[in-house]
Amino acid sequence: MGNTDAISDLKKTPLHDLHVELGARLVPFAGYEMPVQYPTGIMVEHQFTRESAGLFDVSHMGQAILHGPDHETTARALEALVPSNMVELGRGKQRYTVLLNDEGGIVDDLMVTRPLDEALDGKLFLVVNAARKDVDYPLLEKGLPDTIRLEILEDRALIAVQGPKAVEAVAAHAPAAANLGFMSGEPMEFDGIECHISRAGYTGEDGVEMSVPAGAAEAICRALLADERVKPIGLGARDSLRLEAGLCLYGHDLDETTSPVEGAITFCMQKRRREEGGFPGAERIQSELANGAARVRVGLKLDGRAPAREGAEIHSEDGSTIGVLTSGGFAPTVGAPIAMGYVDPQHAAVGTTVNLIVRNKALKAEVVEMPFVPNRYYRKPKA
Repeated sequence: MGNTDAISDLKKTPLHDLHVELGARLVPFAGYEMPVQYPTGIMVEHQFTRESAGLFDVSHMGQAILHGPDHETTARALEALVPSNMVELGRGKQRYTVLLNDEGGIVDDLMVTRPLDEALDGKLFLVVNAARKDVDYPLLEKGLPDTIRLEILEDRALIAVQGPKAVEAVAAHAPAAANLGFMSGEPMEFDGIECHISRAGYTGEDGVEMSVPAGAAEAICRALLADERVKPIGLGARDSLRLEAGLCLYGHDLDETTSPVEGAITFCMQKRRREEGGFPGAERIQSELANGAARVRVGLKLDGRAPAREGAEIHSEDGSTIGVLTSGGFAPTVGAPIAMGYVDPQHAAVGTTVNLIVRNKALKAEVVEMPFVPNRYYRKPKA
């Protein structure tokens, strides 16, 4: 029913041929044909990432650079669109933030990196979600002053390597990667190929994300996959890993109606910005910070083995509808089904028992702390 045409219309990443060669099952995702899993399957890929190092193709993400006359000018221009402190972002440091609409809803979540090189002050490197590129770029161009230019990087690939052995595997080819602190990034060479590597990711594990020339992406991946510590991982395990880490997926756990307070991501708003405001929707967000939001994102662990998926209603024990699930599935590391969703604040306390309605059947669940699996982000030893 038109599926063949739909697949042929999809964009392909620079690693598409390698995915086919490796036996990936390819599916449509955010306008791209992407690997959901490889022959070993999602469960094996998930566990391998937790134990060693998983390689993810995230080249569908958008990469762009803001160019301005100096750091303060560029940072303040971006601060007019996001609630994070960009002015005080250090050289070579990275920050998670959100683009906001006038109602304080989240247009997208993104990563912003300030270049390490003093000569590049005035530039900020952005990575945005694949499905939001066509929304984010026009919003940025409209919202930024004439002194700031947005350059969209079309000829780059993005590769993530995640897991306890990820950095040592990458450092075998790019030794400088071993010295990176968490949420920092810098240019370096991987087997003589220029790239930009940051110590961050989307699994709750230590690891890196590598922005590389599109034409060099396959050679870099082949070099990494020749190492027994590294295996290719698809979107299926990427989703179960990020869910265990309590991380949001845009379009599911965050959207244009959700504020950072409701989404429980207020860590992206530093003290100065919370107090000063000066970003879209500041009135709503500051009110929610002071008085609480009408709903809040929580983690849920289900009894039994049956998972509950996005869209399932959350009921209180007396049968009232108190919220909705936004993500859910079986968590291999936890050994049980888990979920995230939004509930009213009266039912958000850890230990609260609720029912998730799946095919007209009530599945018992409990509000639990997130992350479901402890994060293992790298912390540089203090000198």
